[in-house]
Amino acid sequence: MAEGAGRITLWGIEVFVATAEERSISAAARRLGASPSAVSQQLTNLETELGATLLLRNARPVVLTAAGEAFRRRAETILNEAAQARAEVRGEGGAGLSRLRLGMIDDLEADITPRLLTRLAGQQPTCQFLLETNASHVLYDQLDAQALDLVVAAEMGPAPAWAEVHPLWSENFVIAVREGDLDPSGPVLDQLRNRPLVHYTTRHHMGRLVASHLTRLDLTLAHRFELDSYHALLAMVGQGEGWTILPPLALMRARRLLPGLAIHPLPFAPLTRRIVLTARAGMLGELPERVADEIRTLLQEVVLAPAEEAYPTLKGTVRVL
Repeated sequence: MAEGAGRITLWGIEVFVATAEERSISAAARRLGASPSAVSQQLTNLETELGATLLLRNARPVVLTAAGEAFRRRAETILNEAAQARAEVRGEGGAGLSRLRLGMIDDLEADITPRLLTRLAGQQPTCQFLLETNASHVLYDQLDAQALDLVVAAEMGPAPAWAEVHPLWSENFVIAVREGDLDPSGPVLDQLRNRPLVHYTTRHHMGRLVASHLTRLDLTLAHRFELDSYHALLAMVGQGEGWTILPPLALMRARRLLPGLAIHPLPFAPLTRRIVLTARAGMLGELPERVADEIRTLLQEVVLAPAEEAYPTLKGTVRVL
């Protein structure tokens, strides 16, 4: 074996991942508490051992090559495995992780995510937290590719064999209409048929869930608008452009638009969704359950109680699991 062959170090991998995420050698150096020259030397050593160029370092920002993109996925897995090994040896059950990559759906972005990160940071003072906020299907794809460690998202069917799932929240979909647009003494569905549905985009799981439900019920409802923003959707409803179907979490996220809107249960068969935390089984010890418990507490305090107080009709249709 040639001298120096096979000397790929965890430090070199950590330097590479930091540079790939920061897209800057100087920023990676600040993050790691090293000098830019030391970071650059580690990258050179790693590329030499791998026999491939991983980063175009002269570009601004730094750009990953095809080889770099491929190695990044492996590198993140290696770092997570090393952190888990340290935690198991110390008997910490995930408490000694050096980094946690968390994916959260947009619905929880404002109310839950900042509070959750603050609590987790207090419990794990040496851990770096990397957050991805996105649609459920995107987060699950990233978890499957091992680009994320935990995801909190809408349940999209049976979990894969490698996953552990912790239920968090269940909610029945509701309708939102402009206040005064419906005659409470008349049949609600008949009145809605005469108004356009402002539809949440079917490019996302939630929009497809609604569309599939309407198809199963053989309900054909005209719609002119299909939007991917809760705020834009409810603003359109508030302007009298129609009505919409949404889960209560979405309503609470855009609560500043709720004055002037009326919230009603679906005037047909109910539609329910669950929010769950999903992780790779056994990879993080007790950490997924601890994170799930924190989220349940926050959902109860920050979402459920205020929602039921503001909209008594929601009682019994939303619950922490």
